[in-house]
Amino acid sequence: MNNMEEKNTIGHWYRFKSVYMFMLSFVTALSLTIILKEPGFTDSQIYVIFLLFFSIGLWLSEAIPAFAVSLFIIAYLVFALGNSYFNSAPENIEKYGQTFSSSMIWLLLGGFFLAAAMTKTKLDQALFKYTLKLSGTNPRHLLIGLMGTTMIASMLMSNTATTSMIIAAILPLLTALGKKSGIAKALLLGIPLAAATGGIGTIIGTPPNAIGAGALKSAGIIIEFIDWMKFGIPVSFALTAIGCIALISIYIKDTTPISLDFLEDNKVGSNEESMLKRKIVTAVIFVTVGLWLTTSLHGLTVASICAVPLVILTVTGVLDGKDIQGLPWDTLLLVAGGLSLGLALEQTGLLNHYAQMLISLNLNSMVLIFVFAYLTMLFSNIMSNTAASTVMIPMGMAILPDMKLEVAMVIAISASTAMFLPVSTPPNAIAFSTGLLEQKDFRLGGILVGLLGPLLAIIWVMLVS
Repeated sequence: MNNMEEKNTIGHWYRFKSVYMFMLSFVTALSLTIILKEPGFTDSQIYVIFLLFFSIGLWLSEAIPAFAVSLFIIAYLVFALGNSYFNSAPENIEKYGQTFSSSMIWLLLGGFFLAAAMTKTKLDQALFKYTLKLSGTNPRHLLIGLMGTTMIASMLMSNTATTSMIIAAILPLLTALGKKSGIAKALLLGIPLAAATGGIGTIIGTPPNAIGAGALKSAGIIIEFIDWMKFGIPVSFALTAIGCIALISIYIKDTTPISLDFLEDNKVGSNEESMLKRKIVTAVIFVTVGLWLTTSLHGLTVASICAVPLVILTVTGVLDGKDIQGLPWDTLLLVAGGLSLGLALEQTGLLNHYAQMLISLNLNSMVLIFVFAYLTMLFSNIMSNTAASTVMIPMGMAILPDMKLEVAMVIAISASTAMFLPVSTPPNAIAFSTGLLEQKDFRLGGILVGLLGPLLAIIWVMLVS
């Protein structure tokens, strides 16, 4: 079989698998809807409960891209709930189609603009290079420095972009060290771990945070940028530190200095125009983050502050049309669809219906929070953490109406503690793609963060709240 025939065979297999998983998800969702349907359910409730299971099936099976599932959710809600031909009591469906203009979407978009500007002006590389020079050639210090930089960078920019940047920059070092090197394994496992835990720290760090803040806002609870940091940053630092200590103790036995000659091949541009743009980006970052941290003083909302990077970075020419086209719009679509699904579950009364059933069981509130935290972590290992938090956050808030803040924060944080498999997070996948790791290498971080992360989240959130 030649290469072309082999590619065609693989292509046919993936298409068959996608169609099969799509149909399986449909049949499963339809069966569950029939089983769970109750005589008193309205047409809207029946449609939404089917949509819930069908969406989960598509997210789990990856029969179609995750963002495509979100687009399907919005279109489905508009046609099924607002059309008199399909629904005996049609609803006003504008709210389901307007989630793309949600304040959480604008907040994430502001973060994407900052990340793109840092990458284009190579400000991220400059920061990375400075970190390496500070950490020195001691392998342990190098791991600490890289994990610290990754964690902090992931609070402001995509953890996927952060991981890509740092691994690409040290790839010559990793290649020189080789597949059997403990130092190389420690670095390749530590960077995605710090990227995932770093995203916990801020509202814009990862989509589940934005979904949690959005759900709370819908419930009348406003979480400012600095409020989230009070909950997220201590957990982020603790998990990163624990992971770093574990990696050092297992993989870095030898403290012989390593060469940083590869830095010479990674020079950052220093022409006058590049320096000017870098200064503009630095100023925008300081102004934007400063305004985010002081919302209680000036009264501007976190989302409205995102006008600063959106306007200044485009007006000054730091970002052009091609840069804007290259932003991760699929992530924004994914979040928008998730918000629409959560809104539909709430507006149709389904969440309240099943919440009342669970409340009648008189289960302990803390037991329920533990269940939601660890279920979210488990689901996020095998499906998008955005999708997992989309389902779990509204459900948890409905079941524990007196602990909405605590539930939303715990679930959102727990969604970022899933890293047991190479496919659990994009940072894991990037590290695995180097060919220097085996699937079993992720078990340490996966078990450690997966077990401790939700627990630390619960303890800290309960203490702070």
